[in-house]
Amino acid sequence: MDDFGTGYSSLSYLRKLPFYGVKIDRSFIRQIHSVDSDQKFSEVIIAMAHRLGLKVVAEGIEQREQAIIIKKLNCDYAQGFLYGKPQPDSQLVKMLPQAAENYVH
Repeated sequence: MDDFGTGYSSLSYLRKLPFYGVKIDRSFIRQIHSVDSDQKFSEVIIAMAHRLGLKVVAEGIEQREQAIIIKKLNCDYAQGFLYGKPQPDSQLVKMLPQAAENYVH
């Protein structure tokens, strides 16, 4: 489920539809390092999704501080400009070594 926590991404959909994961909307990630409630909302979304057996993707990771916090919250995956801008498939293979350098361990 994309953009979880906003718009039409109701909790009831998690019960009714066969989702394998949720993607935390970038609006929660943008200031996760400076707005306490954004970090708490993200933490709750990750914990709830994991309890339901779902994987979690955080979208909009642009700063290393955001990546560090998301990692501490046990988010499964992260995507965003920190790792690279959208590229055609042919460029993806060339980008992998650089993306590995930006990965937060």
